[in-house]
Amino acid sequence: MDVILVGDSLGMVMHGLETTVPVTVEMMIVHGRAVVRGTKRALIVVDLPFGSYEASPVEAFHTAARVLKETGAGAVKLEGGVRMAETVRFLVDRGIPVMGHVGLTPQAINTLGSFKARGRDETEAGQIFEDAVAISHAGAFSIVLEAIAEPLARRITQEVAPPTIGIGGSAACDGQILVLEDMLGLAPRVPKFVKKYAELGPAIEAAVSSYAEEVRARTFPGPEHVYAPKAPKAG
Repeated sequence: MDVILVGDSLGMVMHGLETTVPVTVEMMIVHGRAVVRGTKRALIVVDLPFGSYEASPVEAFHTAARVLKETGAGAVKLEGGVRMAETVRFLVDRGIPVMGHVGLTPQAINTLGSFKARGRDETEAGQIFEDAVAISHAGAFSIVLEAIAEPLARRITQEVAPPTIGIGGSAACDGQILVLEDMLGLAPRVPKFVKKYAELGPAIEAAVSSYAEEVRARTFPGPEHVYAPKAPKAG
């Protein structure tokens, strides 16, 4: 199955924010609705942004239900492991499919302090494994593993039931995901785990520069880009 995640990283790559923390539910709905309109067969999953679901399972339900109703998406994603297991179960029991997310959780940047990889020591790896197990038992249908040590990603994939989706995890994960702007070369700086499949950023800059130069030189629009008057009718 192909999955498109409308991630709260859109705040950084499309709105120029420094982190995902300021992203709002309204922003996610606008982008989620647009993606759903343009998609024919993939499952669309929409992130629940920071501050919209953590306070209680009931708050999470109201946010998730609104997101699904107003976007037409098929599932939501939320960050957190053991501490969010009750919320995951609450949503799943009420008909809302949930994708989990453990390891590096960008919404917690203000407590984590950096976007560095996680699970590289035994203690933290054990905590992340427990997180994955907890949300698996709570009913998450898949789990994103972000920026964690390769052996840990492999272990979670082998020992936890839901499919794993790696983003800086391991080729052993059941699936992979990347931020589109990163993989297309639109972002000036990207994490270590990103492979650029194109360099569209420089190509776009060159195209816009050429356009501006031709406008200033009055060589655009040329004769082939303008409309001639209609020929007069005979008689």
